[in-house]
Amino acid sequence: MKRRKIVLLGGGTGTSTVLRGLKYFPADITAVITVSDNGRSTGRLRKEFSTPGVGDIRHVLSSLSTLPDEIKDIMEYRMNTYSELNGHSMGNLILTTLYQKTGSLKTSIEYLSKLLRVEHTVLPLSEDNLTLMGETEDGEIIEGEEEITLANKTYKRIFYKEEPTIFPEVFNSIKEADLVIISMGSLYTSILPHLICKDVVEAINKSKARVMYICNAMTQPRRNRWIWS
Repeated sequence: MKRRKIVLLGGGTGTSTVLRGLKYFPADITAVITVSDNGRSTGRLRKEFSTPGVGDIRHVLSSLSTLPDEIKDIMEYRMNTYSELNGHSMGNLILTTLYQKTGSLKTSIEYLSKLLRVEHTVLPLSEDNLTLMGETEDGEIIEGEEEITLANKTYKRIFYKEEPTIFPEVFNSIKEADLVIISMGSLYTSILPHLICKDVVEAINKSKARVMYICNAMTQPRRNRWIWS
């Protein structure tokens, strides 16, 4: 029997939660993950090494790993120290080291997937060092994913500061998919970073795959309410 092909678009905790259960189904999964996170450990590493965001990718790889939980937990461990390492996730440091060595986020993910015995495919949405931007209802422009979240504003537009170059394998995966899943998660950090890319939306529309949206069980706080333009 032919194995079904599933493409999941997302990032963050919601996507990792979906993949933790989905990986046990008899299907080939490709997880396409956002790279615009600039908070906490990921944000500090982006500033220091000019890398795409690796935090969501780390979390997804941990969820897809077939190793014992005791080993996977090392990836999520955060340093507790007085030095500049404080707060850094071990998995983020490993991915950043691999990126410095290989110069490719995709190759770094492939290396770490082997170490973690990940049996499915994880792709970055882009290799670019992308910055998420938000335009508020009153015309203010806010730069950065974390800043958008914390600004306590109502937004009418979300966009990238840079024109993103989408990874070619993303389009191939969507084209060949039997099912495209838009994962549950934050609207502005997990869902919109994919859907503001016109080429990604066009690929989904042209695909013969069914499209599933996994809706959140609850809304975000009112301070992060959205309007659409």
